[in-house]
Amino acid sequence: MSILEQSGTTLFVCVTCRAQTAAGPSDEQPRAGTRLLAAIEAAPSELRAGLTIAPAECLSNCNRACSVAVTAPGKWTYVLGALDPDLHAQDVLAFARLHQKHEAGLPAWRERPEYIRKNTVARVPALPTR
Repeated sequence: MSILEQSGTTLFVCVTCRAQTAAGPSDEQPRAGTRLLAAIEAAPSELRAGLTIAPAECLSNCNRACSVAVTAPGKWTYVLGALDPDLHAQDVLAFARLHQKHEAGLPAWRERPEYIRKNTVARVPALPTR
């Protein structure tokens, strides 16, 4: 069993995401995904309790970058996009905790942070058990 399987809920943060700006991507500052990962890792430990935070190389959601995926064995997986690393780290963590607490990984829509409700890109069913 891998470390990710042992830890329950995993929050993958796309570290290749670039900020979507009118001027286009910039190589002058760290990528938006890298900044989001840093903001999530800097959050108080109680907000990250029980979560595995892991960088991911490209979630193929470039049109709605910056992106994360929240998943756990036997639960639905969510892809969230259009995240601002300076504004949405707390929302992402709040959603990940809701996902963690729900048996099937399906937090009630009204309980999710408003920004997350409006920027859920996809939800993927759990793999069937054998």
